[in-house]
Amino acid sequence: MRSHLDFLGALYVVWGAITALIGLSTVALGVGAAALGRVAHVSMRGGVAADVAAAIFLALALLSLAWGAVHIVNGVALRRRRRWARPLALALATVDLIMLPYGTALGIYGLWVLLHNDARHQFQPALI
Repeated sequence: MRSHLDFLGALYVVWGAITALIGLSTVALGVGAAALGRVAHVSMRGGVAADVAAAIFLALALLSLAWGAVHIVNGVALRRRRRWARPLALALATVDLIMLPYGTALGIYGLWVLLHNDARHQFQPALI
């Protein structure tokens, strides 16, 4: 079970990095939409629509960057067997289930690994 936990931690880091990259590309879309909004306001056509698009893109980008960062931090903590990492990973795996298709696969694997009794014991404090 130890190797499954290490692999799950690595998958969380990779998933978080991919999500953060998607967030960065969405920031670029938001900046582009904002620039179009400025030009549209000058020509008096479509400025509000461009501003709304820019706000939506930037909000989604922030959400994606935060979601990726949480996965990266949790992936590293899983590999280090931090006690708080298992409950957070269970919550993330549950939400990942709705992100078809890769998030669903990661969520199923995460739940399978983390709900196993051997995994639970990996996060118990060591008895001296």
